[in-house]
Amino acid sequence: MTAFDIIPPETIASGKATDAYFDRTVETLEATDTNPHVVAEVTADQFSDGEFELLAGVKDAVELLSGLPIDVWTLPEGTLFDGGPVMRIEGNYLDFARYETSLLGFLSHASGIATNAMRARQAAPETTVLSFGARHVHPSIAAVVERSALVGGLDGFSHVAAGEVLDREAGGTMPHALLICFGRGNQEAAWRAYDETMPSAAPRVALCDTYSDEVDEVLRAAAELGEDLDSVRLDTTSSRRGDFEQIVREVRWELEARGLDDIDIFVSGGLGPADLRRLREHVDGFGVGGFVSNADPVDFALDIVEVEGEPAAKRGKLSGTKQVYRTPDGGHHVALVDRVGPSGGTPLLEPVIEDGTVTREFDLDATIDRAARDIERVDPVSDPDA
Repeated sequence: MTAFDIIPPETIASGKATDAYFDRTVETLEATDTNPHVVAEVTADQFSDGEFELLAGVKDAVELLSGLPIDVWTLPEGTLFDGGPVMRIEGNYLDFARYETSLLGFLSHASGIATNAMRARQAAPETTVLSFGARHVHPSIAAVVERSALVGGLDGFSHVAAGEVLDREAGGTMPHALLICFGRGNQEAAWRAYDETMPSAAPRVALCDTYSDEVDEVLRAAAELGEDLDSVRLDTTSSRRGDFEQIVREVRWELEARGLDDIDIFVSGGLGPADLRRLREHVDGFGVGGFVSNADPVDFALDIVEVEGEPAAKRGKLSGTKQVYRTPDGGHHVALVDRVGPSGGTPLLEPVIEDGTVTREFDLDATIDRAARDIERVDPVSDPDA
């Protein structure tokens, strides 16, 4: 028994973090001395449909498969995909059979988070957007959430331990609990205590919606902290929010009416892309939580497409080893690997493991840059109602 209900890393690496039917499949194949050489592909959709998603989780997936006597090709992490394989595995089936469950989990969850982070980023391309959603997920995967959020284009995150894993500094200022601890009517004392306690490099961001009207608390914070105040944060619960855009515009108006144009406005609290589009011209930054952290995983599957050199696939899947291409117009093209690709197309599946040896390094900054370039090139259209 472990202290928490967490599958430890060594169990995942051993292949024991699997579905029971893979154990039974391995037992059956071993009992019958059956172990074909296969090609298997990870796909979400067989054909392109114009709905791009962003690939993440590749670093962990490659770590999982490293050391196995197999060859692996993958789209580089931070690549947009729309149909066709994102990963290809070639080897004897028994050498990787038990790893399918964990492999798909690494790719599916991270790619869903990165995709929604990308959609949030697109909704407010010129505004700071931070990931605030780690509290909505199991703490053991907080670094997965924050890393995927960065790959999707967000500017930072709030989780301290995730920052230690990723070698990034977490950001954040004060919760409502700090104001409440000082008591109703004593907001100034809380803001002042925070200002006097925090190091000079920490931004002075006052939370201004705990007990009274947002405009009232914002002006009180500005009066209390004066030039030390960098920005204010509004996190008004949706049950009391009313017209959030109107509230934000009132705050901005009253600040400017008093010559306080240099105080930024930061908003958070249950926001999605539609909210970001509506508010982006009025605010300087967003904290996005559940929309990113609670994203639906991408529905990846791992399917055998070739056995002993011959095409093979179950119903509804496309047989044969494939390659995918980025076309000059930013499109996504799927073709059999032994056929000529589209004119001017760039093949995307690249070798990453050769006979168990990892042949590529994974750098978070490079992945973030790659995603940003690919998003600009492809210009995926987000669902306006997401």
